[in-house]
Amino acid sequence: MDNKKNLSRYTKEQLIELIEIYSKNWLATDGVWFQSVESAFGMGEAMKHDAEAWKRFTVIEAKRIKEFLKLKDGCGLEGLAQALSLRFYANLNDCEITFSGGALFYTSVKCRVQSARERKGMPFHPCKSVGIIEYGGFAKAIDPRIRCECVSCYPDVTDPTCRCKWKFTIDE
Repeated sequence: MDNKKNLSRYTKEQLIELIEIYSKNWLATDGVWFQSVESAFGMGEAMKHDAEAWKRFTVIEAKRIKEFLKLKDGCGLEGLAQALSLRFYANLNDCEITFSGGALFYTSVKCRVQSARERKGMPFHPCKSVGIIEYGGFAKAIDPRIRCECVSCYPDVTDPTCRCKWKFTIDE
């Protein structure tokens, strides 16, 4: 079956809906394997494997988005903003991208992962350590000069108005 021909029969609206479905499926897969390891071996072991998975996946995702957007090497924070807006998470979480004082701030106002864990009566995912790997690796794959730091992320929440917040600057 020619997948491009198959997809071409759908409307733009249907394809956007399909992207959302694919994004939810991706996140469900991520959550299912994580909860399986967490249940069998504990949070520490699950976090170890999560960190390793994100170290690899975030670079793959960033490189594919960078290629899709035709971003040049050294595209800086503007390029990163474009790339962040096309991540799988961008379809699932309520996120904001702002610029202030020469820095880019990426804020996840609502997070499907934390909302799902809260709904199931589970403790919040301690995502800061993996987030540093994920967001830092993504940014460096877009432009190696970009540095990432955590402003607020569970378990170190400094901004109660959001689920997490990340600051990106250029190392020159």
